[in-house]
Amino acid sequence: MDESSADHAPLDDDDAQESLWVAPVESPLTVVAHHVRMRYKVPRTDRAPRSGLLGKLAPRRSMVSVSAVRGVDLMVREGEFVGIIGRNGSGKSTLLRMLAGVEPPTAGSIYTSARPQLLGVSAALMSDLTGAENIKLGFLALGMTPEQAEELMPQAAELSALGDAVDLPMRTYSSGMSSRLKFAISVMAQPKILMVDEALSTGDATFSRRSKSKMDELLENAGTVFMVNHAPRAIENVCSRVIWMERGRVVMDGDTKEVSSMYRSFTYRMARDRQDEAMAILRDAIAQGDAQRSASNLSLPEDNTPTVSDNVPEIEPDPFTAIFDRQMHAQRFPGTVFPSDRRSDDRKKSSSTHQRGRHS
Repeated sequence: MDESSADHAPLDDDDAQESLWVAPVESPLTVVAHHVRMRYKVPRTDRAPRSGLLGKLAPRRSMVSVSAVRGVDLMVREGEFVGIIGRNGSGKSTLLRMLAGVEPPTAGSIYTSARPQLLGVSAALMSDLTGAENIKLGFLALGMTPEQAEELMPQAAELSALGDAVDLPMRTYSSGMSSRLKFAISVMAQPKILMVDEALSTGDATFSRRSKSKMDELLENAGTVFMVNHAPRAIENVCSRVIWMERGRVVMDGDTKEVSSMYRSFTYRMARDRQDEAMAILRDAIAQGDAQRSASNLSLPEDNTPTVSDNVPEIEPDPFTAIFDRQMHAQRFPGTVFPSDRRSDDRKKSSSTHQRGRHS
């Protein structure tokens, strides 16, 4: 396969026949993220060789800060189906958890018009109950009456495409079957804001068609859907808007085909170790996405609040962050004193005391 065909592979016939949901031009805002950041403070071990027995037995440790999301601004409206793509470690799942309210951001603000509902592949269901029993239990947990849960159970079972397995205990299900059941429960509840993390990639063609039809129905009822996925093709088939994230920042946010095409070109060259070409594509994508990023940047009263630094050094293992003009310098955690430092101080004090004794 040549480079051009890999970068811009044509859609399959079945994919081409699928019509993308077109979001309304003007509709009320449902999700707003303003300067959202997420940092994790973690210990770091210095593996550099050290002399002496203590140096070998007691590794040098320091606290560092790892940024998962770096100042993201978003505005999403009713009826939008937003896909979030990016490499592993780009921060897309972390952003989704913050938007859903599962994990609070370390900085910034998130506003939603309704309580978001997060669906993840790892969502836990009760393993000793059957799929049908879990459907009813899930409906009750979402606020339905027992009568409503009983009425909607057959539809959820059909959407999950589990067949006779719906009457088997959940412990016999694969991870894909469990995620499909969880997806069916969530969608049948008609949430105003639904967030899906990889769940749609676990089903077959039948499940994909059914889930897309149900998603369209949810959007027609003025819902908002977010979906995280590694594969741009899965995003292209259903989403009306795509956000490309790289190292915790938004690279592009806009038309599904345009953003997905740029992302595929970037990952194609990265997979073939052509980093110079990939970096050039990333620069172009960042420049093209600047207007959209600026349009999503709101001015709020707390913008004038001074930020307080915790003086924890930030570590940045990925060279692509340099494109965003961020200079990272790993430093020792302030206030930490290591055994080698104590020995050096003791030698200095001993030398100073010896010199004073000679002069006296």
